[in-house]
Amino acid sequence: MIVLKNINKTYRMGENEVRALRDVSLNIGQGEFIAIIGPSGSGKSTLMHTLGLLDRPDSGQYFLNGQEVNKLSDNDWALLRNKHIGFVFQQFHLLPRMSALENVTLPLIYGGNARLKDMAHQRLSDVGLANRENHNPNELSGGQQQRVAIARSLINDPLIILADEPTGNLDSKSKNEIMGLFKALNEKGKTIIIVTHEPEIAAQTKRVITMRDGQVVSDQTQGKDSSSSAIESAHKEETVLEEARSSMKFLDYARQAVFAMVSHKMRAFLSILGILIGVAAVIAMIALGRGAQESIEKQLSSLGSNLLMVRPGSSQFGGVSLGTGAYTRFTFQDINAIGKLDKVDAVCPSVQGRAQLVYSSKNWSTQVEGGSSAYEKVRAATPIAGRFFTEEEVVKRAKVALLGTTVVTQLFGDEDPVGKVIKINLNNFKVIGVLPSHGASAGGFRDQDDTVLVPITTAMYRLLGKQYIDTIYVEAKSADAVDAAQQDVQDAITKQHHLSVKDAQDAFQIRNMSDIKQALESSTKTMGMLLGAIAAISLLVGGIGIMNIMLVSVTERTREIGLRKALGANNKDIMTQFLIESVIMSLIGGVLGILFGVGISLLITLAAGWAVKISVSACLIATIFSLLVGLIFGLWPAHQASKLNPIEALRYE
Repeated sequence: MIVLKNINKTYRMGENEVRALRDVSLNIGQGEFIAIIGPSGSGKSTLMHTLGLLDRPDSGQYFLNGQEVNKLSDNDWALLRNKHIGFVFQQFHLLPRMSALENVTLPLIYGGNARLKDMAHQRLSDVGLANRENHNPNELSGGQQQRVAIARSLINDPLIILADEPTGNLDSKSKNEIMGLFKALNEKGKTIIIVTHEPEIAAQTKRVITMRDGQVVSDQTQGKDSSSSAIESAHKEETVLEEARSSMKFLDYARQAVFAMVSHKMRAFLSILGILIGVAAVIAMIALGRGAQESIEKQLSSLGSNLLMVRPGSSQFGGVSLGTGAYTRFTFQDINAIGKLDKVDAVCPSVQGRAQLVYSSKNWSTQVEGGSSAYEKVRAATPIAGRFFTEEEVVKRAKVALLGTTVVTQLFGDEDPVGKVIKINLNNFKVIGVLPSHGASAGGFRDQDDTVLVPITTAMYRLLGKQYIDTIYVEAKSADAVDAAQQDVQDAITKQHHLSVKDAQDAFQIRNMSDIKQALESSTKTMGMLLGAIAAISLLVGGIGIMNIMLVSVTERTREIGLRKALGANNKDIMTQFLIESVIMSLIGGVLGILFGVGISLLITLAAGWAVKISVSACLIATIFSLLVGLIFGLWPAHQASKLNPIEALRYE
């Protein structure tokens, strides 16, 4: 079954070379029970590692069932280890946080048979541990742990069982029990190869190979040869390599990844924390940026569409400004002149001032603004309750008022204000409506909802004592007509006040709200991108944290990786498993980060009163990004883990 021809293996330790195997040639038949003995450093363990496809020889030929295997790929070797070779190690190499049953099941995962749990139950029962299968290794005696290792070696019904000092750490009773198990297995047709330095153990086998200085110095048969036809018929003839390996189950890898995370809670927590903070920052920053954008858009909507704002300028005398309105004063004649322009759809005069409001026992100081009936259209001020005042009420200087939402809250609380009578500067006014909410001003210093709107004539002649108009709002017929309307308004006012072109530059100002809107939107967009970039950097830092911790994990789990490879895991299996672990941690961090980010956003709203808007798309993008971070930053540690040499990994301290 096994033929070795002139096998050599040399290890380099710094500048020194150690020849572990020197031209070793062996023939091993199916069903043999062999002991390989020799002093420390004789090469017996290296020979076992070579037989078990854990280590490649430097030269020579290795034939298994007639096929040369030392030239096959690492993946083919992993398949052979999984299907045809069972390992029993001196140190048992049981994963400490797995139960006996889970340890025995490990080779099934890499053989694509992880669902065959009944087989694992049977193997534990065969070695007398049916009642201990749910116990962890630290709850088992040394002999019981070795029994678990033997059950694990049998799980895929291998052709060969290799045992490296299987009784070295056991007491006399346990040694006899383990050797009894090996004898029983050999009688059932298993090929058993034991590496030992104990003559009494070797004496219980049927063939003893003695090693010294890397060479076979003795090969003796003891008792009757077990290679009978009955033993040979215990195995059906099978090819060494399968055409295709059984498909690996993603769910099995995910279970192993979750197990690794649960087994190292603090390490997993730190990895998840980095992604959590990054995703939470993304959610909170985007929510803050979009909230600010929405708030600005809401404020801009209060200006109306296609809007021009005309305000008096100020002249100078001797370099000293005479103040706004000192040179040009707007009157209703200006309103009439502007209203006749072809490009103008609507025009609205406005005056502002302060006033004291009283209702019942409550009073409130607020801004009073006067406007015409066109104010509703020009300033997008359709009442959310009640109605707007009519042109007839403007002409009659009616004492009617519309209140901003802040004023309603301060004077009426939850009471409906429509139809109630309030005092404005000691004058009785009937509340006929409630204005829509516009929030804080663009500068953030004034609440636009803290206002009272009355007919402009009432404001000028009954409340504020003004003779002139403070501001003229002009709405162009379309967005394309804004620039033309601006020029027409400028010409009309210049003509109305008999101004020269030079004087007109200082006499009044026309502000195009679309320009202001574009500037604000551009600033908001830039701020949003800046906040998003800062949040993305946080997520990137979290990804680097995952990579660092996963690299540490590779170091900490080197022996575990070596064990998994010895049990049949190939490079792709190990890499996939580490990648899944990284992605799962990133996904958990992403989901928790979304919840945390939403919580932070709500906290910002409650504590600071800032507007935030939580976006579903932002949550989705952050989650996808966190998965990509886990995938990308987990790739290098996974690659490092997959490239570990199995025998070097098993020896790692």
